[in-house]
Amino acid sequence: MSVQKPCTLEELQFATPQTVVVLAPHPDDFDAIAVSLRRLQSCGHAIHVAVLTTGANGIEDGWNGITDRQAKAQVREAEQRSSCAHFGLPEERLQFLHLWENEDDPDRDAVDLDRLQTYLLQRRPDLVFLPHCNDSNRTHRRTYERFVTIAHMHRLQVLAFLAQDAKTLEMRIDLHTDFDEEEAAWKAELLRLHRSQQERNLKTRGHGFDQRVLAVNRAAAQAMGSALPYAEVFELRRFD
Repeated sequence: MSVQKPCTLEELQFATPQTVVVLAPHPDDFDAIAVSLRRLQSCGHAIHVAVLTTGANGIEDGWNGITDRQAKAQVREAEQRSSCAHFGLPEERLQFLHLWENEDDPDRDAVDLDRLQTYLLQRRPDLVFLPHCNDSNRTHRRTYERFVTIAHMHRLQVLAFLAQDAKTLEMRIDLHTDFDEEEAAWKAELLRLHRSQQERNLKTRGHGFDQRVLAVNRAAAQAMGSALPYAEVFELRRFD
């Protein structure tokens, strides 16, 4: 990561309430940047969350006796609803778009692009949070690519916050949200509500999903020399 005089979220000083859209490729990507979003919401900015895919692939066959893809999708959706309720997000501001489910259909990508386009144009966000484009996860990269296509096509005037994730390869840090152990404990509660992911990480990595995400935040804070132990970091890109 390269750090070039980053600012804090508070230093952006928005003059008016902003419409904020979170493009979460999977259920749980919202929670990975929850501290920053909580601070925005506490300042009166309206948060809208679009979960783009079902995330069914994130549940192993046989977990809690589940093997059916639809049942897996229902579990992940329920986990995301639970975490967003704990966060304090109004229920009507959470939507599941179910994109990119049929890779064998050559017409499906255009349909999915239109669905994402409709979602964004209905809200006309001022700020959009989404994964960084330099990421090893294909769905993260696709989220960024489709957003850029729509932003250019409709000349959206928006500030994009490209979030660091455990799979981000390299990024520039323009903005950081530092937080302490108390906020880290709150964030860990959100992350553990994704029980399927918590248990999968414990089984495959030897530590929980909560600790995996917070380890990324801890490393970011250390890299920046932050006075606080954790930081969510972002690269900013302006579209107009």
